[in-house]
This record gives sequence, structure tokens and C-alpha cells, in this order.
Amino acid sequence: MFNLRRPALPRDPEEERERIRRALVLPLVGVGILVAIQLLQGLLSGDFLRLGILPRDPTGVLGIITSPLIHGSWGHLMANVPALWVLAALSLYGFPKATRIALPLIWVMGGLGVWLFAREAFHIGASGLTHGLMFFAVVIGIRRRDALSIALALIVLFLYGSMLWGVIPSSPGISFEAHLAGAVTGALCGWFLYRQDPFPVYRRYDWEDEEEDGPDSHTLSGGRVIDLDAGAGGQAQETPRRGLESPEDPPDRG
Repeated sequence: MFNLRRPALPRDPEEERERIRRALVLPLVGVGILVAIQLLQGLLSGDFLRLGILPRDPTGVLGIITSPLIHGSWGHLMANVPALWVLAALSLYGFPKATRIALPLIWVMGGLGVWLFAREAFHIGASGLTHGLMFFAVVIGIRRRDALSIALALIVLFLYGSMLWGVIPSSPGISFEAHLAGAVTGALCGWFLYRQDPFPVYRRYDWEDEEEDGPDSHTLSGGRVIDLDAGAGGQAQETPRRGLESPEDPPDRG
């Protein structure tokens, strides 16, 4: 079911360092923007609440874009920032191309879901993004089924599995609608975008060819496949074996 039986070939060290750097720095820039906006809100003593989403009101459409940037207090912001940074970093490390597509979709489509279906109140905060990224990381890990993706999905569930309860109505002051809309969008992104990033390349061993081809037609010798089917003049023919394989399109097994 999962591609866990063989280790993936190591990436180029320089490429790996750059991948880690981007995964850590880009979410940090986003967090810095949120903190700067909260500072500005305090300095101006302004009410930024109206930049949230006001469902089914034409004046509230702008909030689809601005609402994740606005928080009601420093406590509200700090409740979202750690999870947002960790989830974005893990997603960008494991699935950089898919995450760059998924994040804007979670932002916009999740906000649109709130505008269409949520209660009539201003909805603000980045918790819709955090729920979207959490569901995205778990679903894409299940879809890809390679060792790294499964490991990241398990880490996300271990750290933030309690977010699953966030999609259920609880406190009147918490926008479960934003959580639910983000979660649904993130899960759909994980389901459909899992092929965006290349799959790991695995080393193929001799015994795997023996399993696939059967002992009646092939035997193994010195890392090569020896075809015992009669060739020209009934002589045995050597066939070069495959050295590497990449499960570009793993079969769906429900």
C-alpha cells in the first residue's frame, strides 16, 4: 500500500539545504507580515474588524482577501502564528510546488465559503489557513504514499490533530465556519495536487525483479537479469536490469 520497503536515494546536499531554507524562511516572512499588521493596528488605535468577512454582504467581499491578516488581539494572533509557521514550513519542505498552489486556493476558496455560508458576523483571523494546511498535509501524504509524505502527515497529526475538532461548532466567538471551509479546501487540494511534486526515486533491488518475473523465466546473476527464454539458436540472453525506479503515478487502492 505504501512505498516504505526501500529507502529513497538521497537528494543533492546543496539542493536539500536550499529546500530547507525556503521552507523555513518563506513562512517566517508571512508571520512577520501578520505581526506588522497587528502592530500597526495598535499604533493607529483603529478598528480593523471591518476588514473581515461579512457573509452575503457585498461590502464584506473584500474580507475574503484581508480577513486572514486581521486578528482581534495579540492573544488571537499568537494562537495562530506557531501552527501557521510550522504547518507552512512542513508543507513547503515536503510538497513545495503543491503548497504554492494550495495556499492561495485555501485563502481564497476558504474565504469564499465563509462569505457564502457563515453566520452574519465579521470573521477574522488566520485559523482558516492553519486548518487548511493541516488537512492538506495529511491528505496529500495519504495520496502520495511515499515514506517522507507519510512521515510528514503523521507529524502533522501528532502536533495538530486536535484541529479536527475545530470544524465542529463550539464557542459562539469562534468561527468554526472558517475552520471548516479551510479544511475542506485544504483536503481537496491535497487530493488533487499530489502529483505536482516529483516522487522520490528508489533503488531497485535484484530480488524485486525475481518477484515480478517469476523464477521460471529469469534467474539473477551478478546484478543482471538472465533471460532463460530461448533466443537466437536457443542461447540464453542477458538483459540489462533496471537500476532505478520512480513511482511517478502510484496506483490508487482506495
